[in-house]
Amino acid sequence: MSSRQSHTRFALIRHARTLWNQDRLIQGQNDSDLTALGRQQAVAWGQRLKGQLFNRILSSDLGRSVATAEEINQSLKIPMDNTSNLRELDWGDWTGKRIQDIKAKTPDLLKQQEAAGWRFCPPGGESRRAAWLRARETLQAAARKWPGEAILTVTHEGIIKCLLYGLKQREFLPHEPALIRPYHLHWLVARDGELLIEQVNALALDSVL
Repeated sequence: MSSRQSHTRFALIRHARTLWNQDRLIQGQNDSDLTALGRQQAVAWGQRLKGQLFNRILSSDLGRSVATAEEINQSLKIPMDNTSNLRELDWGDWTGKRIQDIKAKTPDLLKQQEAAGWRFCPPGGESRRAAWLRARETLQAAARKWPGEAILTVTHEGIIKCLLYGLKQREFLPHEPALIRPYHLHWLVARDGELLIEQVNALALDSVL
């Protein structure tokens, strides 16, 4: 087996649009259904991704990711797995709230958290560093389980940011320029036990809508 064939590649995408996204509510590890537009997005993404030759789909086990993966898989027709380790960051007491409401009620606390970088941790929730570690370990384990495969990975914006920012060695602070574009696919590769960035913003999924 060549070294190229032994590499496992992960195409990271965020789930399609949900009702809580529409209302600008923080979902965290709670869930909400895909909107009608969200389902249209996922169906279109499946058509868009048919030529990518994926071996399987690995999804967060939250309903919005599973629903997105299932709609995509109507086109791809490949094995699907899901895991709780690719769930969104746990936002604790801030789940179900809007950022502007948190800012209005506890501006000092929000400002403190935003300046904490990787130590950002909503009250009763999970730190970004913890989310980064569980997501990275999950993909490394998947690479060992499915060596040489191309895996479509359906997860959440917070997890995608943690993975890319961690691999880019960013500080996760407000002054850093935006890295990812909405509804784009990003490629990671697992090679020799390491997880590396292959390409950020590699494919615009919503260009077909």
